[in-house]
Amino acid sequence: MQGLRGKVALIAGAAEGNIGAATAIRLAREGMHVVTADLNEANAKAVADEITAAGGSAVAKAFDITDETSYKELIEFTVDRFGGLHGLFNVAADLSARTMSRDTDVTSVPLDIWQHTIDVTLSGYMYGIRHALPIMMEQGTGSIVNTMSSVVWMGKDVAVSYQTAKSGLVGLTRHTATVGGKHGVRCNLISPGVILSKASLAATTEQFREETLASVRSTRLGVPDDLAGPVAFLFSDDSFYINGQSFLVDGGANFT
Repeated sequence: MQGLRGKVALIAGAAEGNIGAATAIRLAREGMHVVTADLNEANAKAVADEITAAGGSAVAKAFDITDETSYKELIEFTVDRFGGLHGLFNVAADLSARTMSRDTDVTSVPLDIWQHTIDVTLSGYMYGIRHALPIMMEQGTGSIVNTMSSVVWMGKDVAVSYQTAKSGLVGLTRHTATVGGKHGVRCNLISPGVILSKASLAATTEQFREETLASVRSTRLGVPDDLAGPVAFLFSDDSFYINGQSFLVDGGANFT
């Protein structure tokens, strides 16, 4: 893809075996310098080590997406290490059974789960944009990709916190696209369907996956690499005229 080689990408949520990791590896193959960041530093380092072992350029850094200072320091680390920041992929999420099993419906969800989910998925993404956008605007170029979810269009009867936080990313993304657009900075959304990431495989049953596949207009369910390509495209010069948009990557599960 055009315009990626030598540029700098930050993957905020690069845990091994998940979407962020696959995207980091793909971007490194495209010639980008990559910072893999995650709450679990060992997981982020495993991804960076895989990239460097294959001849790519990557470094790992631990950060807490719910802490604005931690995210700000991550961005400063990225710029200090590689001299700029051209692509930010917000993909971190808490999909642990501990959290998701308690994210019930609007009448019963515990307020600590509600707040935690908002902190990770909405406020956390805003922290990254708040500190990355001025750098990109000063450069006159940059691309931010936020990760939503196809569940927003489904209206499930559980996971009210997750759906609400992800829905809020529409406004955040459109706002960022407006603020950054005239300065050469774009912001878009990708919305995965069921993706067989490490986290997803741990959180779902074989029966659920079979039932989901039956409802999808595809021969298989998604894998992390299916998101890596679209993110690379949205970071590249090939997507110069795409801004403020949302892309469903769900194998045709939703026609909207």
